[in-house]
Amino acid sequence: MHTQNDILKSQARCISHEIRNQISICDVYCEIIRKHLEKNNVSIPSVDNALNCIQKSAKMVNNSLLDLKSLSNYEYKTVDLNNLILQGIELSKVYVHEKEIEILFNSSQNCLISVDENKFLACIINLIKNAIEAIEEKGLIKIENGLFKNFASIKISNTGEKIPEELAKNIFEEGLTTKSYGSGLGLFICKNNLKSMNADLNLIKSTEKSTEFEITIPIKNS
Repeated sequence: MHTQNDILKSQARCISHEIRNQISICDVYCEIIRKHLEKNNVSIPSVDNALNCIQKSAKMVNNSLLDLKSLSNYEYKTVDLNNLILQGIELSKVYVHEKEIEILFNSSQNCLISVDENKFLACIINLIKNAIEAIEEKGLIKIENGLFKNFASIKISNTGEKIPEELAKNIFEEGLTTKSYGSGLGLFICKNNLKSMNADLNLIKSTEKSTEFEITIPIKNS
């Protein structure tokens, strides 16, 4: 049986993981700004985009730090699902680096959902980041929505390496990772945060050709 202290320690590790992810975004975009200034050939749209990403990431870090004060700190609001996914894609592009990766988003369907915006966005970023890291040099990431009677489905697939079967069975367990440098906390955090928002995350398949995760979440009725 877990003690309160064990729960707090686990929570601290999870929050620390989230902070590292978001701070890395800020750091890389700061380098982008620096390079633009050094070259003295600043593209204003790029600078504006970088600053927006930094500001969004900093806000997410701030919210993560606030989580240290509570074991259940969720701030729900009604948001546009496609807009949230597009934000996640934009913030995740920093992880592509010099890889040749195309990210396709099928936004033909849309809806409103009630979530903690920052926590849900962090899950989208984590899944896309994992997809990018699974692709060695060149590949495709597809994100598509499906709307059903009372819930939405968000599928994120990539053409990267297959997840070994022995790991796929327990992929959401704390400490389990397919990376030599990973902490094994990302999917564990996503699964639990989404569960707290009445959503679910599952690994649908992982083959030599494609790995696909799916988020299902209730639709907010107007």
